[in-house]
Amino acid sequence: MAAAAWYHGDISQVVAEELLAKAGRDGSFLVRDSESVKGAYALCLLFQRHVYTYRILPDAEGLLSVQTIQGIQAKCFRTLPDLIGAYQHPNNGLVTPLLHPVHRPRLAEDSGEEGRGRGLCQAGRGEGPSELMTLPTDGEDARGWGHPLSCPGAPPSSRIHIPQLHQRLQEQVHSSPASDFMGFMAEYLAHHVQDLEALSHGHPQLRHLSTALATACRALHSEIDFTLAGLETLARVFDPPVAPHSPAKEQGFLSSDPDLELLLNKISTVNHLLSSLEKKVLKSLQETVTRHNLALPSVAKAPLPAARPLAVQNFEVKVGKSQRAALMVDVSSGTVTITKRGSGSPEEVIPQDKILQLIKYQSVQSKVRLVCDRENQKSLSRDFIFPSARKREAFCQLLQLMKIQHSNLDEPEIISVYVGTWNMGSTPPPRSLASWLTSRGLGHTQDETTACIPHDIYVIGTQENSLGDREWVEFLCASLKTLMAIDYRVVALQCLWSIKIVVLVKPEHQRRISHVHTSSVKTGIANTLGNKGAVGVSFLFNGTSFGFINCHLASGSEKTHRRNQNYSDILHSLALGDKRLGGFDLTLRFTHLFWFGDLNYRLDMDVQDILSHIVKKDFQALLAVDQLSLEREKNKVFLRFSEGDISFPPTYRYERGTRDTYVWQKSKPTGIRINVPSWCDRILWKSHPETHMVCNSYGCTDDIVTSDHSPVFATFEVGVTSQFVPKEAPGSSPEALACIEWESIEVILKTTSCSKCYIEFHSYCLEEVQRSGENTFQNWDTPGFLKMGWSSKNLPVLNPILPDLEYLGDQHLLLSIKGVESCESYGECCLALRSAIGTTAQQFETFLFHRGEETGSVRGWMRVRVPRGRCGTRERLYEWISFEEEDAEPAAEPPTCPKPPPQRLRSRPRSLPEPTTGYTNPAYFIFEGVP
Repeated sequence: MAAAAWYHGDISQVVAEELLAKAGRDGSFLVRDSESVKGAYALCLLFQRHVYTYRILPDAEGLLSVQTIQGIQAKCFRTLPDLIGAYQHPNNGLVTPLLHPVHRPRLAEDSGEEGRGRGLCQAGRGEGPSELMTLPTDGEDARGWGHPLSCPGAPPSSRIHIPQLHQRLQEQVHSSPASDFMGFMAEYLAHHVQDLEALSHGHPQLRHLSTALATACRALHSEIDFTLAGLETLARVFDPPVAPHSPAKEQGFLSSDPDLELLLNKISTVNHLLSSLEKKVLKSLQETVTRHNLALPSVAKAPLPAARPLAVQNFEVKVGKSQRAALMVDVSSGTVTITKRGSGSPEEVIPQDKILQLIKYQSVQSKVRLVCDRENQKSLSRDFIFPSARKREAFCQLLQLMKIQHSNLDEPEIISVYVGTWNMGSTPPPRSLASWLTSRGLGHTQDETTACIPHDIYVIGTQENSLGDREWVEFLCASLKTLMAIDYRVVALQCLWSIKIVVLVKPEHQRRISHVHTSSVKTGIANTLGNKGAVGVSFLFNGTSFGFINCHLASGSEKTHRRNQNYSDILHSLALGDKRLGGFDLTLRFTHLFWFGDLNYRLDMDVQDILSHIVKKDFQALLAVDQLSLEREKNKVFLRFSEGDISFPPTYRYERGTRDTYVWQKSKPTGIRINVPSWCDRILWKSHPETHMVCNSYGCTDDIVTSDHSPVFATFEVGVTSQFVPKEAPGSSPEALACIEWESIEVILKTTSCSKCYIEFHSYCLEEVQRSGENTFQNWDTPGFLKMGWSSKNLPVLNPILPDLEYLGDQHLLLSIKGVESCESYGECCLALRSAIGTTAQQFETFLFHRGEETGSVRGWMRVRVPRGRCGTRERLYEWISFEEEDAEPAAEPPTCPKPPPQRLRSRPRSLPEPTTGYTNPAYFIFEGVP
């Protein structure tokens, strides 16, 4: 069945405008799914080089009508084709009649063409309106479908055009040795219209598919019977009283062929036996050891390490030009001891509460300054130079941990997050994952003094993981307990075939986790197979929202565009986070979003040149041809994401059993396929502006060799917020309100629309969503861009639910630019309140995003007014560590109270750029008069 030619399903506004621009004729139109209202549609119409978008809404009875200008009575229609037919006549409230339907484009190929096939795979999910689904007849314009193929036994009216499916099958035949199997599938394609007709009549059983699969898999029966008999015999040897039985058949696949059902049961039984056999053998051997009192140290389990305080750590440093000294950090007692070389007695013992500030120098990566408080004296500062930057980071992490443990706070302000990704290559893991879980190996790794400090959250993503779900989770928990002596709690497990994500937390944090959501998206063939795709988990840690996405994208050096499309599909379809923010870009819904996995982007360089650079450890030359880096520079994927510095060799494709050799040749029936060494396995993140996020390590292991991929890890120091409790109870005194005021807002959109727009303001600090008036200024003189402006009169004054400075400093606003006629979003952004707190307005500027694409830019002036009695604040645990660009002297006197946030030394660069007269995107300079 094919949809009406003008219906494009779930494409974005950007893609719709591109298709209409290519059509180029007034009256060209298409219909897509609405992004703002489920079950509604958006009618996009081209007139005088501008695109007008109207919303088509269903009423309570399911009748459809177009939202048009006031004064025109809305007409109701039972089906979308009836509506479209009626609006092909003039004087119906549209800017022009619907004259020229824009057909769906051909599916985009991976030839390097943009293709912009977005939404085509998603539309193929069967989410389109049922009244649009028709079988083309001989006389119809079934553009892109080719010649009809008649089905034996089918009436002439049920002929269907399917050469595209045959073409896809032929492409697979060239790279597959299973030619006989492909023959069965080709036969099915010639008859699958009968299954389609059965589905249209409400029969979900794909009878002809079941028959084709049963015939194709007939030879599999004898092979499985042979294997199954052997496994059952072995199981009975080690577990005589219990004969294995076939596990209960999983529901979900409705088969009408008994042979196919029998085959599925056999496969399920084999899977069950394989996953349980090792445990049975181990249990039997352990019983034998116990019964006969045999001493087998290799079988006996080593005792778990008891939880114990962190050992005292010593660091050799240089003080001044030549003086040597030792720093002894005792986290448990909360002291730092400075001892000069050659002196037997401590020179000075500094309690943690006397350490005012720790300054990391950017120019000298191994240098740090310690600023301490001394009674009745000026503050004392000392510079220390460590043997390496890695040792300096270990020292700083230990001092941070000391501050946390002695802070006496009820709720944490900073937590550590571990993220790991590994393509396991469909083989079991080694017995120990210690190097992976403790971030040791190659690249930016943890120092041995801090590697075994347990993290608060562990997020493990795997691809091609052949272990059972429960078995994998138990293995991870046991591994962490062995390493850290902590029973981590499972927050969530989400799986899609062999793609898995597991989230584990310390027991004391379990009560702080809430609003857990999981989701998965298939991006395999036709977006229906889960061999490729993504799994995700989101939750709140107290008041901070986290999102984690593990994905496995399309493989192959030439599949860059396909991988970009996979990313776009995942971004739009993964259902995570607060449902009230469903209209916002997924990357804006979380305080911190981590995206990782086997992204499969390759290196565009000859394999011998790549190997030469790897030997010389010249990774910068390779990163210059890294497909992911190049696509990010073009703003095609992962807009405004961050990634740690890559200082480790490519993690794919190694010879299994070693990390010394890359296997870059793979034999195929059609010849030799080249898989160049590449950084396929990556970890990226994106955080709200002016939040605390530091990547402490990013690397890969060098001793886990069971797969052709090396496991990759990254660790993060993350600032978190908790439920704010005001010092004054609400209602205890006349409530003074804080307010967020706007002087002006200016927006530039990459669009051919000339629609009036309004701005929606979302925030957890507001009681409800607020909305501006229509824009007061509009300019579309530059083709492809729409410039709009709002004055203060058309912008609302926002009143947060709490007026305290400490509370407002952690809050953010989400803005969405929406069309007046369509109520569809043209772009969204996130603004931090922290730097706008004060009596004078502050300038802001940032990008607009929609469905993973940059759609424009927004800038303006805002201020956050806080009542006089609510200006108290305090230093956060992560704010006492700062960066210093130059070797400048610290202030002579320590501050008597914490400075307001905008003036503090920050622990990382600001997420928003400093106010400037230019736009963030050079493309927008045309509005400044720059050629």
